Amino acid sequence: MHQDLKQFISRYVHLSEEELDDVAGRFKSRSLRKNSYLLRQGETCKDLVFVQKGCLRLYYLQEDIEISVWFAFQHSSAIEIYSFISENPSNYFLQAIEDSEVLYLPKKELGKLYKTQPKMQEMMRNFWEDVILNLLERFTALQTDSAEKRYRDLLKKPAYLDAIPQKYLASFIGVTPTSLSRIRKNIAKAG
Repeated sequence: MHQDLKQFISRYVHLSEEELDDVAGRFKSRSLRKNSYLLRQGETCKDLVFVQKGCLRLYYLQEDIEISVWFAFQHSSAIEIYSFISENPSNYFLQAIEDSEVLYLPKKELGKLYKTQPKMQEMMRNFWEDVILNLLERFTALQTDSAEKRYRDLLKKPAYLDAIPQKYLASFIGVTPTSLSRIRKNIAKAG
């Protein structure tokens, strides 16, 4: 039951099989159709989400333009961290960009787990540290790397290129779709 979720949890903390069964058993399942939303701007993120299958996109609107911030692929987490922790309404949307299956743990249930499975506090601390390091790496790349370098870095991650439409990739690396086409052509010529 939920073997992929158990492996994900085990990346952050060592739990006995019984403890893992207890934790994984508290997650609920949900199917999402392509383009449906798990979270909309103005709602509060109340769930820790694990992507069992598919891909989700975290984005915001800036002058009616969608800016992709993060992608959550199969066997990874999807969360709007600020809203989840602060319990304030989100400025983001969390959308399925393909038919997806997710497992989710309500924040209230996570609080109960902290009491019954104290190691979950260690798991979440390690998870938050991982999230923060990834966010810092992304922020630094957006500030210091050229758009071409950011795209070349994506070329090393086939999941991005296989699952994500070009218009989402363009906003993710901070360029327009036209600029991304130009970058791709220049790379192909140089290649």
